[in-house]
Amino acid sequence: MARVDIQHVPYRGNPSLLPDLLAGRLTMAFPNIAVVLPLIREGKLRALAVTSPKRTAEMPELPTMAESGYPGFDASAWFGLMAPAGTSAQIIDQLYRETVRILTLEDTRRRLADLGMTVVANTPAEFSSVIKSDISRWAKVIKEAGIRLSE
Repeated sequence: MARVDIQHVPYRGNPSLLPDLLAGRLTMAFPNIAVVLPLIREGKLRALAVTSPKRTAEMPELPTMAESGYPGFDASAWFGLMAPAGTSAQIIDQLYRETVRILTLEDTRRRLADLGMTVVANTPAEFSSVIKSDISRWAKVIKEAGIRLSE
C-alpha cells in the first residue's frame, strides 16, 4: 500500500526473528502482538502501529496503520480451531460449543486480553467465511505486489 521497498527476510517464526530484531540486525518486523507485547511493555521494542482495523484494548494509545496514513490497511492475525475435512457435524458442533464455553470463561478472556488478543468465537460458518474472504484479499495483494515464490 505504501509502495515502500522493504526486503523480506524469511524466518521460521517469531522465536528465530526476535533475537535479530532485539539486537538491531533487523530494523522492523510485523510480529504477532501476543508474542511481542511483553517486550513492548518492558521497553525492549518500540511499537509503531497495529495492523488490525481497530486499536487493541491492551495498548489503546497505539494507532492503527489506517490511522497512521494507510486507509484500508488490515493485516489482522487470527487463530482458529479446525478439524479434518469430513468430520461429522455432530462432532464439529460439540467442539464449537465447548470451545465457546471455554473462551467465555473470565480467566480465559483475561489471559487472552493480556496477550493483546480479542476473543471472537465465530460459528464454524462465520469462520469459514473469514477464511474465504482472507484468501481472496491476500490473493489480490500477492498479485498486485508481484510476489513470487522463491526457490
